[in-house]
Amino acid sequence: MHIVIVNRWPRFTEGVRWDHELTRYEEFIDHEAHQVSYVVDRVGATGVRAARERIASMVEVDDISSCDHLLAAVTEVTERVGRPVDRIITLSEFTLDAVARVRQALGIPGPGPEEVAVYRNKMRMKELLVEAGLRVPHFAGCESVEQTLAFADASGYPLIVKPVDGAGSIGVHLIPDEKALRALWETQEPGGNEIEEFITGTVHHVDGFVDADGKIVFQVVSRYLNDCLSFEGGAPLGSVVVQEGRLRERVEEFTQSCVAALGMRGMPFHLELFVTGSEELVFLEVAGRIGGAEVPYLIHKLFGVNLFEVWLKALVGEPLPATPKNGDPTGGWVIIPKPRVLPAEVVSSVPMGSMVGSVWRELVPQPGDVIDASGGYDSLQSGRGIVVHDSEAQAEADVRHLMENFRVEFAPR
Repeated sequence: MHIVIVNRWPRFTEGVRWDHELTRYEEFIDHEAHQVSYVVDRVGATGVRAARERIASMVEVDDISSCDHLLAAVTEVTERVGRPVDRIITLSEFTLDAVARVRQALGIPGPGPEEVAVYRNKMRMKELLVEAGLRVPHFAGCESVEQTLAFADASGYPLIVKPVDGAGSIGVHLIPDEKALRALWETQEPGGNEIEEFITGTVHHVDGFVDADGKIVFQVVSRYLNDCLSFEGGAPLGSVVVQEGRLRERVEEFTQSCVAALGMRGMPFHLELFVTGSEELVFLEVAGRIGGAEVPYLIHKLFGVNLFEVWLKALVGEPLPATPKNGDPTGGWVIIPKPRVLPAEVVSSVPMGSMVGSVWRELVPQPGDVIDASGGYDSLQSGRGIVVHDSEAQAEADVRHLMENFRVEFAPR
């Protein structure tokens, strides 16, 4: 096959950064059995580790999330290699839509725009789940100021407004009252957003893989400590893996019902849901990719399962690696957000491991390091750490201790 890999992720060589170390295209896709080409941007070029003689072609683009740029690049790759593209692969949520449109334009097998919309378009996914009888927040598309005000009058405040195809709580707004909703529409157009009921509860996330028959073959249930929206507002974000119990069983069953209703096949998923005070399970959203932040690294440490390996093998039609789930280990992770004023230079910091003995890995900026606004959860933050434990309660206590007490001193740059 002629396989094109679209990559926007870096990989690092200095040893302290583990971001994207599990992708390893050169290991999980046979570059001798297949002709493998790459389309990358400037940052993504550093994530290509295959020897150049094993690469059929590589094209760099300015905007890797642009369908036009990708289409031109894949067309160029086809001309260089002298054969059509049989598979085009991307692992990043921010390029799923553009790659789906390229598949459609060039007749390349794989998920097209309508299929990708099921796990990218937040309205479409909830419409399908409502049809299946699963609980989701009451929601509506944002068509006009008047229509959103009418929805709010019927549903009551507070409410959530979010981009239909957003990720990582970027552009999400908590609307406490009518004044705030009107103020929001003075700064942006309603179109491209949805408005939904505010659910009070603890947000859980479930990360796993569903096989070609729609059966979940591996899943890990975790509980956020704080939430992604609060992180965007400047608060630390944490998560802990949930150990065995009836609630975890119910969440796993609910997750299987959701991915089945959405028709997800042969792919990973990152599903988020609320567990309310009465333990009602309410769907929040799902992504057809591997969870971000420290999720895949903690899963790999606890269970020995590399979800990137599983996904890449599935994408090229190879048998799935074993996904054992032996024992009932737990752990968690924490991200301390960047300072509000950027860029900023680190004046002093202390290791997370000196505060909590269960820290397995940490990325703490050192004096003299400069933090800027680039990157997401996996960039250089004020601090990132992963803890491993045999007790969920103790893992949570350790993560919370770091969330509440870890400090880095900065000076404006």
